[in-house]
Amino acid sequence: MCGRYVLKSAPRRILEQFGVVDGRGETSRSEEWRPRFNLSPSQFAPVVRSDPQGARLDMLRWGLVPPWAHDETFAQRTVNARGETAGRLPAFRAAFKARRCIVPADGFYEWQYVQGSTHKQPWYIHRRDGELLAFAGLWEHWQPRGRAEALHTFTIITTEANAWMTPVHTRMPAILDPAGVKAWLDLATTPEALQALLAPAPEDALDRYPVGRAVGNPRNDSPELLERQDLPEGAALPDPR
Repeated sequence: MCGRYVLKSAPRRILEQFGVVDGRGETSRSEEWRPRFNLSPSQFAPVVRSDPQGARLDMLRWGLVPPWAHDETFAQRTVNARGETAGRLPAFRAAFKARRCIVPADGFYEWQYVQGSTHKQPWYIHRRDGELLAFAGLWEHWQPRGRAEALHTFTIITTEANAWMTPVHTRMPAILDPAGVKAWLDLATTPEALQALLAPAPEDALDRYPVGRAVGNPRNDSPELLERQDLPEGAALPDPR
């Protein structure tokens, strides 16, 4: 799964890497961008969506709420969508067909179970080359009766972990390369081609290091969360490479 991630890069870097126009103010006028070191569900974050001119960057809330949901609490169940079933489950299938997006990130956190310990060990995971990660995502709009503006929300798609990731967790975000980003946002891409994009990342694409347990509290959101920590006894990971 993916329940916390980091986006500390400035919007300009996102615009340059993904070649998008900046439309953030149109969908969330009250949400100002700032570096985030512990993005959590229910918070707003920049996502890249299709636009007639190519693509655009907008602020959406994490946790997808489909148009038919009774209330916003539905988002608690849709922070992630499994790539194996997103194309057919009622909560995601309409968005999978017509409302796909890219969720940019500098990195993400995952927790490793440590035998004999009451605490899991958090790890920060990022691209080896320092570029932004491009998570495959879906977005939706929800507008209940009596609400002046629609709520725009998103989910991050996950897939099976590759061998490098498996010692930490059995799932990982679906991470797209530049060609995959273009295909994912293209409404003409076939369902079969879309499904093929939701594969585990290459074994040599990512790197990781241990961080402190403070990241487990969503109220904590500062650069100190990314400081490398010493591993407690028993938490060393085998490296399959």
